[in-house]
Amino acid sequence: MSDNQTAAVTAESKTASAVANKSGIEGTLDRFFKLTEHKTTVKTEVLAGFTTFITMCYVVFVIPGMLSATGMDKGALFVATCLIAGVSTIIMGLYANWPIGLAPGLGLNAFFAYAVVLGMGYSWEQAMGAVFWGGIGFMVLSLFKVREWIVDSIPPSLRAGITCGIGFFLAIIALKTAGVVVANQGTIVGLGDIVSFEPLMAGLSLILILALAQRGLKAAVLIAIAVVSLIALATGHVEFSGVASMPPSIEPILGKLDIMGALNVEMVGVIIAFLFVNLFDTTGTLIAVGDRAGLTDENGKMRNMSRAMVTDGTASWIGALFGTPTVTSYIESASGVSAGGRTGLTAVVIGALFLVTLFLSPLAGMVPGYATAGALLYVAILMTSSLAKIDWDDMTEAGPVVITALMMPLSFSISNGIALGFISYPLIKLLAGRHSEISISMWALAALFALKFVFFGV
Repeated sequence: MSDNQTAAVTAESKTASAVANKSGIEGTLDRFFKLTEHKTTVKTEVLAGFTTFITMCYVVFVIPGMLSATGMDKGALFVATCLIAGVSTIIMGLYANWPIGLAPGLGLNAFFAYAVVLGMGYSWEQAMGAVFWGGIGFMVLSLFKVREWIVDSIPPSLRAGITCGIGFFLAIIALKTAGVVVANQGTIVGLGDIVSFEPLMAGLSLILILALAQRGLKAAVLIAIAVVSLIALATGHVEFSGVASMPPSIEPILGKLDIMGALNVEMVGVIIAFLFVNLFDTTGTLIAVGDRAGLTDENGKMRNMSRAMVTDGTASWIGALFGTPTVTSYIESASGVSAGGRTGLTAVVIGALFLVTLFLSPLAGMVPGYATAGALLYVAILMTSSLAKIDWDDMTEAGPVVITALMMPLSFSISNGIALGFISYPLIKLLAGRHSEISISMWALAALFALKFVFFGV
């Protein structure tokens, strides 16, 4: 036996001995979540769970306000958001043993509300049916490992373009919600009355978030939303309705999705958009957080990655049954990892806190849209940072990225932006004499999107 092998056996023996010496609840948790193996403790995992929850709990205020624009019941949306975030995050911890928090994704919820329902004219029930089928597709791709083929076939530059485009899309939605950007017949868009209360409060929200985030405050988004909401309350723009109460009924949205109504050719692009955006977003988040948490095996591969992906995919279609659009893994989970979280116990704590939040619905009802607009703009800024990864000296890479990123907000459609980027990429490469850089799978994806425009339109 080599020295390295001897050292490994000795380390394993010490780990097993340390676990065996723990009894009671602590010992049970250590054995189930493999805390000692991951060099962490129950106390550290609990603190990490609190940290992640504080950084991502703003979603229970943002999501209901955003989706209520479609006619969905705001109180029921609050309950659904808390329930699906709590349950799916706990499952992530118990099944995949990852310190990841899940909740309905901001970008996909914005796409759901403002593009699919308000923009394309579908009912929210039909749109929720599209979310359901997108989640089923994502789960199937995860189970049969097709997702690796898809992700590997898409150039990193286009992935960055998609991320940036969603950031631009979120930005224009936030600016419109706050009244900063308004419709203009002569110039299409124009500047609103930025000295009125709502645009000023949205600007204050963004400034506070950016300043506090730069200072390293984990709860920057939550603090900014609270400050603006309190100002609105003090000035009479919001009425006080209490702090805690029994949760509202989820009945108005529970199980009301139109699964069969979403199965028509016109919604193919919508379903693909939900599927692919969630695929890229989830993969990027899991890789980034997993790497930071040291969740790699001796071969450099992520431990239980397939379980984490299946959990995420399953949560998406179950979320649609609850009445919430696509559920995804949150990059804010990195804050808990930075605080020492390494196992699923962190996720269980996050999920439990979301379930406790169910009893704070009056607080959620008092958060105005302009308070959360700053949070959306902040997320947009983070997402557009992906442009730094682009080789701007290579027009065959930069061109499709800009096409993808710009066409999402300008066409008010994430799916159209993705389609145009995928079509332009291989064509530009081909005409530039660099056809060898295009994979067969990339040609196949481009052809599918082109056929979508030809036969189904935009």
